[in-house]
Amino acid sequence: MLGAFFVFGQTELLYTLGTTNRTSFNRQEQYPEIFQRENLILFFKRAEANGKMVFNSMTIVQMLPEMEEGGVEGETFDQAVYLAKKGYNSIVISGGGRLVEPLEKAGCRHITWTDIGSKNPHCLKYITKLRQLLIDEKVDILHLRSRLPAWVAYLAWKSLPARRRPALITTFHGFYSVNRYSRIMTKGEKVVAVSQVIQDHIVSNYNTDPGKIELIHGGFDVDLFNPDRVDNERVEKLKRLWGLNDPHTPVIVLPGRLTNWKGQLEFIESLALIRNLPFIALCIGQIDNSSTFTKTIYEKISRYNLEDKVKLVGHCDDMPAAMMVADIVVSASTSQPEAFGKVAIEAMAMSKPVVATGHGGSLETVVNKVTGLLVEPGNYQEMAQAITTLLSDADYCLKLGDAGRKWALEHFTAEIMCEKNHTLYKLMLHVKNEKEEQRKAYGITDAARFGWWWS
Repeated sequence: MLGAFFVFGQTELLYTLGTTNRTSFNRQEQYPEIFQRENLILFFKRAEANGKMVFNSMTIVQMLPEMEEGGVEGETFDQAVYLAKKGYNSIVISGGGRLVEPLEKAGCRHITWTDIGSKNPHCLKYITKLRQLLIDEKVDILHLRSRLPAWVAYLAWKSLPARRRPALITTFHGFYSVNRYSRIMTKGEKVVAVSQVIQDHIVSNYNTDPGKIELIHGGFDVDLFNPDRVDNERVEKLKRLWGLNDPHTPVIVLPGRLTNWKGQLEFIESLALIRNLPFIALCIGQIDNSSTFTKTIYEKISRYNLEDKVKLVGHCDDMPAAMMVADIVVSASTSQPEAFGKVAIEAMAMSKPVVATGHGGSLETVVNKVTGLLVEPGNYQEMAQAITTLLSDADYCLKLGDAGRKWALEHFTAEIMCEKNHTLYKLMLHVKNEKEEQRKAYGITDAARFGWWWS
């Protein structure tokens, strides 16, 4: 039975994406407001006021490779907890990780599929498992956040009769390499872009209809990233752990995984130019001492005799306190821009001045010379100058920090992100329900459309 969907898959895909000429089910004609991003909230409020979009129960499944550190994991976590607080059945499927325990404590359900992020044939076993889970749990929304899980989920989703499929959403969290493998992230009935630059990337590289894309920026947790809620003991604990003994020495922090495109090498090059200034620089992120890149970082620190000024401190479980340790926060992505750049908004939320490379999502999150300083990507001389400017002017740092917190609270909270996703979920369910009613009215069944094997 499952094999049959490969025969019909291409035809049904065209139908699902609204590109066939079945006028009685053309959603763009019947629901034009939904396909105009600027009218999305207006449509929702009008429909809800008419009693057409009240969903007291909903089952939402989000899928990603793992629940460790990172922007994708953080946004998945925030969304799952938000939905659980609303009383919905909030499920996350991943290979596991340090965020699973707090996720479950917040009332969410986590399903561990060890190989869901593994690029090997073992992941294929999850197609039938997910298909059955979608049926058993009566899943309403299937939200896919990474490519390999998206392929598994899409095949499971396509194998279901149309009436039994949940609404399908994919989120573009990054500048994926442009190829057929990455194209899976455009297969959602709605595609979420985490920034305008990502939306442009999707449209230009995959010829995706802009009306199918929703721009929903990521966000920070206002309860966690609040300077007034970080007590001094948490800050002092990190200072002791990291050997920060001089309260008068400014601290520069670069959070991020130790990987070439995050810009740690360029950061160190910039610090070498200003080594005579007083500062301590911390690179926060999981350390893999067997990694060639990690060894390259240590070699560069040694080459410039910066061992006393630049430290790799490893993973940090308390980033709000780490931001409070910092006087300046740096986002130094180089060869690849940040798709969104959560480090910058979390730093601004903690009233810290930011130095960021001026490309990708940083152009949307950081307002140059208002909430931080933007520098040319890969230009470590310019980065050194920006850091010097902030080190020499405490009042300017305070001004940027205050403006940054206000900007982040107005535009980039997790609550705003979660509300927009929640609205999108309800809109898609509304359309799905309306489509099902019309299907019944026309007397069209899955068996009639696709043959005996669906029944």
